Amino acid sequence: MTFEFMMFIVVWTFILIGLLAIGGYFMFRKFLKSLPKKDGRSDLDWEKYYLEKSKHLWRKPEKEFLEELISPVPELFRDVARQKIASNVGKLALTKKQSQITQETLIEGYILATPKRDHKFLKKKLQEHHIDVTPYNDLFKLSPPDDYSNKKYTAKAQKNSR
Repeated sequence: MTFEFMMFIVVWTFILIGLLAIGGYFMFRKFLKSLPKKDGRSDLDWEKYYLEKSKHLWRKPEKEFLEELISPVPELFRDVARQKIASNVGKLALTKKQSQITQETLIEGYILATPKRDHKFLKKKLQEHHIDVTPYNDLFKLSPPDDYSNKKYTAKAQKNSR
C-alpha cells in the first residue's frame, strides 16, 4: 500500500467515527426524551398529547406565524422544533382555556419552549413583524437555560416568578 492510500484510510476512519459520534449523540438525546418519567409518560408522549388536544385550536394565520418563527432553525431540526414549540403553545392554550390560539399565546409558548440562546432570533423576527417584545421580557427570564437537561432550574424560576 502506498502512503497516500494509508493516509486516506486514516482520514476516512476519523471522519466516519466523527459522523457516528454526532449521530449517536442526537439518537441518545431522543432516547432520553422517550424514557418514561414518574407519571408513566415520556416527554415525547406529553408533546404528542398536547398536540392532539390542541390541534383544533390552531388557525391558519397562527400556523403560518409559527412557520415564520421557526424559519431560522436548520431544516434538519425544524420538525423537532415545530413539535416542541407547538406542544408547548397547545399546553399553554389549554391551561388558559382559550377557544383558539392567539398570536400572544404563540409567542409566550415559543419563549418558554426555547432555550435562551435562541431568543435573539425570536426578537429579530418579532421586530421584523413590528411586534413589541417588552410585554414578554419576564417570560424571557423563565425560559430554559442553554442546558436542556436542567429542568429543575426552569421549574424553580417559574415558581419564584409567581
